[in-house]
Amino acid sequence: MNLTDKLSKRYASKHMNGEKLPKQKVHNILEAIRLAPTSKGLQPFKVFVVESQDLKDKIFEIAAPGQPQVPKASELIIFACYKEITDDVLGAYYNLFRSSRPMISEEKATSYVYSIKNFITPDFAFEWAARQAYLALGFGLVAAAVEDVDSVPMEGFNPKALDELLNLEEQNLGSVCILTIGYRNEETDYNATLPKVRKDNQDLFIFL
Repeated sequence: MNLTDKLSKRYASKHMNGEKLPKQKVHNILEAIRLAPTSKGLQPFKVFVVESQDLKDKIFEIAAPGQPQVPKASELIIFACYKEITDDVLGAYYNLFRSSRPMISEEKATSYVYSIKNFITPDFAFEWAARQAYLALGFGLVAAAVEDVDSVPMEGFNPKALDELLNLEEQNLGSVCILTIGYRNEETDYNATLPKVRKDNQDLFIFL
């Protein structure tokens, strides 16, 4: 089965069964997220992988009461973006850049990182970081489909409540989106049998 076949079978699962995913499948999804492209290669976010049932229940109660997938998911993957691209963030990236690409001169590496600081202004930083997080979210969704894992991209939660629960403000972070992964509940997930709603090629693509 090729990638498009896998994607044609995926959908947003409305009810999951609580079964834990094999660790290798979770690893493969997280690795796809890690390898996702981001502007400047900065990866301006942290990814919280919630495995604890107690914490999933708290998130459901406090921050996402309208999302039944949350307590029954195998894992919740929370994307939290930097609110400010601080010198500490850039310094850590500089060290990573230098260790990953030792063939690049110190002068060029310094110039590259300095260009990032000039590009990302404080009033633009969180919005820009969120766009990068959504790229990673997309890679996670595709990886889940490849692994035959059900998934739901989620914005329907209270970011302020979630940030307080996870103490994100103190970490210069703000939650942006959640990816729930697990297995569908075949008996209660009404969305599983519904046809996919997508535009056809003629309505979607404009060839120039």
